Amino acid sequence: MTKRTKDAKLRQLASELEQHLTAIRQQIRKPVEAEFAKGGLTGPQRNVMHFLVQSNELNLKDLTAQVGLAHSTVSGIIDRLEKRGLVRRATNPKDRRHSIINVSSEVRNFMKRRYPALAADPLFQAMRKAAPEDRDAILQAIRSLRRLLTE
Repeated sequence: MTKRTKDAKLRQLASELEQHLTAIRQQIRKPVEAEFAKGGLTGPQRNVMHFLVQSNELNLKDLTAQVGLAHSTVSGIIDRLEKRGLVRRATNPKDRRHSIINVSSEVRNFMKRRYPALAADPLFQAMRKAAPEDRDAILQAIRSLRRLLTE
């Protein structure tokens, strides 16, 4: 088998793996997406919430840079999220001309308490159905793939 043929087979394998991983990610995300859909947030609002949840707090300038939208757009999004009680603005004690934005305690509590179980449940249910030897094989394969990707 030539190097070119080997590479073609490896590219085909990589493409199939990527398709499987994409389908797996979609299945894992379904419960989370369904829960977030209940909140009725637009895509940009969800994006803003994502960055706010990931950080402890952000000022509007930094949030705007991370989200990649216009300052006025992000400001309007924050206004709407604040009205819904999802975010809070507080005066920055270091510079009173600027405000600090963070998610509400309700959102933070949801992300701490409910989100981890919600995100892991599809995998839990799948592993519950798997035979012990399949569980071990899946874990070993995922560990190996992760190691190979990070080397």
